[in-house]
Amino acid sequence: MNRIGLIVSSLLVLIALASSTLFVVDQRQFGVVYALGQIKEVITEPGLNIKLPPPFQNVSYIDKRLLTLDSTDAEPMLTAEKQRVVIDWYVRWRITEPSEYIRNVGLNEGAGASQLNRVVRNAFQEEINKRTVKELLSLKREALMEDVKREVLDKVRGAKPWGVDVVDVRITRVDYVEAITESVYRRMEAERKRVANELRSTGGAEGEKIRADADRQREVTIANAYRDAQKIKGEGDAEAARIYAEAFGKDPQFAQFYRSLEAYKASFANKSDVMVLDPASSEFFKVFRSGGSGISGGAAAKK
Repeated sequence: MNRIGLIVSSLLVLIALASSTLFVVDQRQFGVVYALGQIKEVITEPGLNIKLPPPFQNVSYIDKRLLTLDSTDAEPMLTAEKQRVVIDWYVRWRITEPSEYIRNVGLNEGAGASQLNRVVRNAFQEEINKRTVKELLSLKREALMEDVKREVLDKVRGAKPWGVDVVDVRITRVDYVEAITESVYRRMEAERKRVANELRSTGGAEGEKIRADADRQREVTIANAYRDAQKIKGEGDAEAARIYAEAFGKDPQFAQFYRSLEAYKASFANKSDVMVLDPASSEFFKVFRSGGSGISGGAAAKK
């Protein structure tokens, strides 16, 4: 039993020793081996590695991937015309030299991000002070980002290199501060209303002009149509009178009788019509009093 216990104890000691001396470096990381607080070795290739057990040697890991730093500060910046603007930006960066990074920046990615945020903000402030709002929103925006990137690279590659590389610097938003934004929106709204009212006034005047022209054309068309109708009606009446005259001229007595009948017909068109006359003395009933003798005599003479 003592032999078995000794073997088990020895195995446990060996396992513990192996776990304290063997370590794996991931392909996404740098492995930094420390010996009594000093950097002894930086492992850049992934795989299984050996070190001395603590406290003689320790290992820490630093991310080697491309990192993104987003702006978190909403403090406004002044442009060349003293306008207060707020910008959002991001930076793509990576750690390239772990030894320099640990010596001059810090032991993890957070330390680099914190210092890089300050440097990038200062660079943006310096470049925005040289430019107007119009330039920030135009094609010169690309030049601004390139200038900021150059300034940041000069800083991180200075007398004490950070061991990092800044791949890209981008602006994602440029806006006025909230108070100015509200004022700008009000001015824009007022301008749009002014343009809309102007268009309505112009449209109303143009509509009145079109309606007046249409009314004029309508009156002219109706007048011309009435003139033509009266002309045609007059010509028709003249032709009818000529035909009547020609027809009635052949037998005047029949013509007189026919016209009297038309007059009677028109006078007694309705059953309710009442006419108070003296048939014996009125010329209106002359035909009735003659009993049509005039017509008969005319006809006999014609025969």
